Amino acid sequence: MSAGVVGRGRRTAVIGLLAPVTVLLGIFFLIPLGIMLVYSFLEPGLYGGVVWSFFPWNYGRVIGWPIGGGEEFDPIYLTIFWRSLKLALSTVVVSLVICYPVAFWIARLKGWRKNAVLFAATLPFFSNVLVLIYAWLLILRPTGFVNTLLVAAGLIDQPLNLIFSEFSVLVGLVFFLVPFMLLPIYANVERLDWALVQASADLGATPIQTFRRVILPLTLPGIVGGSIIVFIPALGNFVVAQLLGGAKVQMVGNLIEQQFLKARNWPFGATLAMLMMVVVLALVLVYVTRTAERNDAAKAVG
Repeated sequence: MSAGVVGRGRRTAVIGLLAPVTVLLGIFFLIPLGIMLVYSFLEPGLYGGVVWSFFPWNYGRVIGWPIGGGEEFDPIYLTIFWRSLKLALSTVVVSLVICYPVAFWIARLKGWRKNAVLFAATLPFFSNVLVLIYAWLLILRPTGFVNTLLVAAGLIDQPLNLIFSEFSVLVGLVFFLVPFMLLPIYANVERLDWALVQASADLGATPIQTFRRVILPLTLPGIVGGSIIVFIPALGNFVVAQLLGGAKVQMVGNLIEQQFLKARNWPFGATLAMLMMVVVLALVLVYVTRTAERNDAAKAVG
């Protein structure tokens, strides 16, 4: 059998394997994304819905350009975008600080203990989101567990304002998304070749040098993957912000939900969604590119 026939057979097999995934992506991702993009350039209807006329002024309402069609720039939207971005990045950092050492600890466990800890880490997936959020409301409220414990210990005289704040939203986001950071990091740590770590120590490297030149580059794919998986849902989340942040902490997800379901301004809601996607894609591309460059540089130096 000629090489050309084999090559065509392999291409046919690859196309056959990728076709179902491509169709699903096209139906459930690309087509809805295209609809959102079209709606973002349409005029909002007087009583909801859309008017099928070109209306680019929705973007000017958020970013200041283009301006027209009776729309005016309002900096409150950029403030909400910045708050959402800050909370999403904070969620990534806090989750990483928690999960990185925990992943090494789990990797050192043996037998049923490792399986038990991994199961415990995924327990939030088996509970209703609203039940868990209301549990945090009971924990963080002025008469909740945290304030009661602090007052009883004599550390504070008056209950702290922990609820309906950015702190409470951050706690909720970290609680729900920390498994998405833990599992990718743990998968990389589990495959870590400890012989390389031992060799680095035998060659006279300090623990810090070993971590920076051996451990960190080898676990970097898990860090990058976990950070992306945590960052994207944290930026668009609106349930946690609505219940734990109340009216004081509005995120871009809440704004989009309000435009679609309450204000019935579908074009403006689509505009906010498209801008959020652009921000996410830009940050992810920059993050992945810079991380890959640092990884390559570290390997070259090592």
